[in-house]
Amino acid sequence: MGLREQIRMHHHHPVGVPADGASPARIALQSQLAPEENVLATLEVDLDARLHFGAGLLALTDRRLLVREPGAAAWQVWPLDSDLTLRHTDHAGVGSLELHDPATRRAGWRFTLRHNVQALRLLKLFELQQTRQRTGESPGDDGTLCPSCQAPLPPDSDDCPLCARELNTPPSTWVLLRLWRFARPYRKELAIGFGLTLASTAATLVPPYLTIPLMDEVLIPFQNGQQIDPKLVLMLLGGLLAAALAAWGLSWARTYLLALVSERIGADLRTTTFEHLLRLSLDYFGGKRTGDLMARIGSETDRICVFLSLHALDFATDVLMIGMTAVILASINPWLALVTLLPLPFIAWMIHLVRDRLRTGFEKIDRVWSEVTNVLADTIPGIRVVKAFAQEQREADRFRDANQHNLAVNDRLNKTWSLFSPTVSLLTEVGLLVVWAFGIWQVSKNEITVGVLTAFIAYIGRFYGRLDSMSRIVSVTQKAAAGAKRIFDILDHVSNVPEPAHPQPIGRLQGRIELADIGFRYGSRTVIRGLQLDIRPGEMIGLVGHSGSGKSTLVNLICRFYDVTDGAIKVDGTDIRRFGVADYRRHIGLVLQEPFLFFGTIAENIAYGKPGATRAEIVAAARAAHAHEFILRLPQGYDSLVGERGQGLSGGERQRISIARALLIDPRILILDEATSSVDTETEKEIQKALDNLVQGRTTIAIAHRLSTLRKADRLVVMDRGRIVEVGPHDALMAQRGAYWRLYEAQLRRVEGDDGEAALDQPSPSTLSPSAHPTELA
Repeated sequence: MGLREQIRMHHHHPVGVPADGASPARIALQSQLAPEENVLATLEVDLDARLHFGAGLLALTDRRLLVREPGAAAWQVWPLDSDLTLRHTDHAGVGSLELHDPATRRAGWRFTLRHNVQALRLLKLFELQQTRQRTGESPGDDGTLCPSCQAPLPPDSDDCPLCARELNTPPSTWVLLRLWRFARPYRKELAIGFGLTLASTAATLVPPYLTIPLMDEVLIPFQNGQQIDPKLVLMLLGGLLAAALAAWGLSWARTYLLALVSERIGADLRTTTFEHLLRLSLDYFGGKRTGDLMARIGSETDRICVFLSLHALDFATDVLMIGMTAVILASINPWLALVTLLPLPFIAWMIHLVRDRLRTGFEKIDRVWSEVTNVLADTIPGIRVVKAFAQEQREADRFRDANQHNLAVNDRLNKTWSLFSPTVSLLTEVGLLVVWAFGIWQVSKNEITVGVLTAFIAYIGRFYGRLDSMSRIVSVTQKAAAGAKRIFDILDHVSNVPEPAHPQPIGRLQGRIELADIGFRYGSRTVIRGLQLDIRPGEMIGLVGHSGSGKSTLVNLICRFYDVTDGAIKVDGTDIRRFGVADYRRHIGLVLQEPFLFFGTIAENIAYGKPGATRAEIVAAARAAHAHEFILRLPQGYDSLVGERGQGLSGGERQRISIARALLIDPRILILDEATSSVDTETEKEIQKALDNLVQGRTTIAIAHRLSTLRKADRLVVMDRGRIVEVGPHDALMAQRGAYWRLYEAQLRRVEGDDGEAALDQPSPSTLSPSAHPTELA
């Protein structure tokens, strides 16, 4: 059984783990502990000495190390002597911990990297215990610290409350104030809109005030037998009509102006977020889902835009209306105004109580909705694979599960909201009844007139209506705050490949590349170690080695998709970190194993790196890439649409278009990352002809699994475990009968046994160097 099959079997059927989730080793560990001995950390050792999967356990207590290796029944024990040290390394998906004393290596254990977090935590706590041994410091209650922040962990928990709080901090409503940076260019329009809001609100407050003379000077005297004054009635009704027209006109102008401004703020927010996203390094995208990023830039910015154009405007109007109404009520009758404000403290308390629940709930809804969009983003581009393996029902089930999760989260939030909103309405209705009762009592005492009470009731209707509206705005405000937090999570992220403060201009590059003792780590994994190499201008270098040896990482560093963690990469004697990122990459041509074509025409894809290229330049590049003939056979030639990701073309055709795309920009440095590994022999010959045209006069770094494709390279660089082990031309390396010779012979035997098809990442174990393990080749 091959290693990949073992990994697959391991993921689906963990070895030695009962249905209840507790492994036999963990159960047996309890019987090994002395009284009052505390377990600080454990590590599942799931690989034996031959790198076969098994179930073992390494436990660190406050007194010793206990280990039961996979397949063993006995426990090994090492007291925590102060001279013992633990060393952690990892390579090609396998981590290891080694126990050393000052003279020898005492023991070693292997595990898959899915347990690497446990290993790092155990290592940190081991070092802490050793420090305490040397200093005589007594441990705390359980001695367990978070490996990230060093905060004490709760008993029987691996979750750090401090880290969890930092990761899951709910969005604050104040995050909406950060949108001012996008609103600042439109502050003049916003000021005009605020003035219109103030004027329209004042206009809507005029009609209730005019009801006082209508009741006290027209209607009530008429009921008492007096004649109606037509001029007074016409004047009052005219005032009502004028106020209504003024409120309508001002409200229309305000709504239209602020809607235009909010749409522009939303557009600027989307553009700025997308531009910042494009400037982030590949490291950021490696930990994100496409659907999640699409949801943030799409639906989250739309939600913020709706909030700014509608709800923020309503909120401002409500505040003004409540404030101005309160002043008018107090001027008419202070005691009645005081009774009107009685429900206000209860409503404010409810808003405060519900706000946090809504805020965290809406952020959770955003995350869950991203799960739905992630399924779409995975399935639609991969629909060919879905259909090829008849997994339509599986993907439909994934979508249904994500949709049901979204529904459940929304249902939980709606329980809170459905209780809150009617309660606020009930409080306002009760407040209105109290005002009626108190007002009737004052009328009976002749302290106010019926007209005053009628005006009060009209104003109170507006007051409580706006109060109810403000309470409802809590919901949309928290939605907008949650969306703004997710947007600013992108905008606040700093690229791991920063632009220099004062970029050095790039003239005509010669193409000399110097790798000066470079090192690189993916998180805690060291991938490149102390690598040195000088590449002459115009030289073709072939990178060979097993999978996981660091070849692709090296070309990613040269392209500055990542920055080295040690040493420096120099081009023509200048550290590439001193160049502007975009300026530097314009001098690099990249041809990948799986070429990516954008939806559009053939000509647009060839000219992607040089949008202003003429048709003659595009055709010349296509001819040099041996793509011109098949392009002319397409229905619209160079204007033929290739479909999304170039699905309308064969793999070899897509590859030749990508070569033409690289040729057109005339790069000084060329990267070929397994450009011919996924095509048949005949297509490979066509691509190889195109590559011969492409590499002429350029510094070329090529990776290929078929070693025969690199025989034209000036030098071959053999890599193993992130280091260079051999350098030289093909014939010289074959004569040395070293690492390259073993690789070549292993592949030659596989070619003879597999009808010419072999993959370098699956060599025969008998041909490996003594330092290589089968796992490291997977």
